[in-house]
Amino acid sequence: MTHGTFHTPVPVNEPVRDYAPGSPERDSIVAELKEQLGTEVEVPLIIGGEEVFTGNTAKMVCPHDHGHTLGTFHLAGPEEIQRSMDAATAARHDWERLPWQERAAVFLRASELLRTTWRDRINASTMLNQSKTVHQAEIDSACELIDFFRFNAHYAAQLYAEQPMSSPGVWNRLEHRPLDGFVFAISPFNFTSIAGNLSSAPALMGNTTVWKPASTSVLSNYYLMKMFEEAGLPDGAINFLPGGGAEVGKMVLDDPRLGGVHFTGSTAVFQDIWKTIGNNISRMKQYPRIVGETGGKDFIFAHPSADQDALAVAMLRGAFEFQGQKCSAASRAYIPRSMWDDVRQRLAADLADVQMGDVCDFTNFLGAVIDAKSFKKQRDAIAAAKASSKAEVVIGGECDDSKGWFVQPTVIEAKDPSYDTMCTELFGPVLTVHVYDDAHLGEALDQCANGSEYALTGAIFANDRLAIDEMTDVLRFAAGNFYVNDKPTGAVVGQQPFGGSRASGTNDKAGSVLNLTRWVSPRTIKETFTPATDWRYPFLG
Repeated sequence: MTHGTFHTPVPVNEPVRDYAPGSPERDSIVAELKEQLGTEVEVPLIIGGEEVFTGNTAKMVCPHDHGHTLGTFHLAGPEEIQRSMDAATAARHDWERLPWQERAAVFLRASELLRTTWRDRINASTMLNQSKTVHQAEIDSACELIDFFRFNAHYAAQLYAEQPMSSPGVWNRLEHRPLDGFVFAISPFNFTSIAGNLSSAPALMGNTTVWKPASTSVLSNYYLMKMFEEAGLPDGAINFLPGGGAEVGKMVLDDPRLGGVHFTGSTAVFQDIWKTIGNNISRMKQYPRIVGETGGKDFIFAHPSADQDALAVAMLRGAFEFQGQKCSAASRAYIPRSMWDDVRQRLAADLADVQMGDVCDFTNFLGAVIDAKSFKKQRDAIAAAKASSKAEVVIGGECDDSKGWFVQPTVIEAKDPSYDTMCTELFGPVLTVHVYDDAHLGEALDQCANGSEYALTGAIFANDRLAIDEMTDVLRFAAGNFYVNDKPTGAVVGQQPFGGSRASGTNDKAGSVLNLTRWVSPRTIKETFTPATDWRYPFLG
């Protein structure tokens, strides 16, 4: 046993590599992409450190070339789901008793592995299986996840150091125990970094995890699991369980040993999870912690004093990077009538230069949406706007799924601020704009603040300081991550902790100590050095 008061290395944000032509990192990732495209991978479940092949498999494909198979993955059935929960329970004793610095060392080592030998493999698999450009993969599956590992270890040290005051003759201590049960981590397809954080943040605090990855991002998530193993993660601390969401979820949420849920995904699914836990609560051994980041209908609101060029660039990047498949992506905008014609022309001109296609071609700014279901959702919404008297497709609008699930960046102008695509989450490259009269700024702000059930991210553009103050105040509860003169995407770990409220989640702020507090159950310990030996109080004399 090593004794000491330990401090983690001071965390810094991982620099983003630019992959410029002729750079070593570009040559390296191109070679890795070629190798992965030429190899079909068979992905097993990993339960208690054992690779499990069920024989029930599904394909992994490239969304931008859905005829290309990257491999297959095995799906969990009832037996494997039960085994994963048993393995998490069995591993808990040794893992949670490991000194915190030893657990932190596993994920600090993972950050170094990802920074070096695993970077290309995980970036390339994210590009191919999730159709991300090299830049989008780099800021996600490399930099953000490295940051999560580094900063979470630092925040854990801060949390453990938080102690109460003690009175004379008494020593008060606060122990931050893990939860009394395993954590169910359910990760989305769109961010490899979120998958890594959902599974590892509870584990860092001494919990064991059953991790169900999204079926459309299994390849990169499998490589993360293998990286965790190389970093020294003990068997069973995290159990990798691809499978059908309904089947896996039903069994796990019914288990009385469930200690918590760490979720990112749709609002409807999260609400079902919450409802199921509520219905099962009398059978649970504890009240499970429920942490979720869900949907968004993220906004950009422009004041008449806004810089039009900056606004147009923010709309393009905020709405269309990674095909609009970011929880934070701008999907509705409120633009004053006095500047709309100029902004629309600038946006149309810029989008005319944007290329879409295979992400292995580095001249492409966009790839494809994730699957056929998403493609249909975008296509149907665009078709409805074309047919509606309340909306008009002013930029883009073309869809083609013959080779990949490609949806052209599309801008819809909605005459009615309550038009469907101003309110409904599409999770694709579709931005709906409502043009408001300059004289009716207050009314438009109210529509923005209350026109959606979500409250995840939002951005305002203005040069007038009084206007910035007013807009910030009116929109106070409309977004958990709020941006002034910047796009509503791109939160950085340690700088802008991420999360929203209302139908967007529990706002437990991934990338901060606030998230880690959800994975511990504090115990207060009071030790009295000279306890009373007489029951009588002085007032009785």
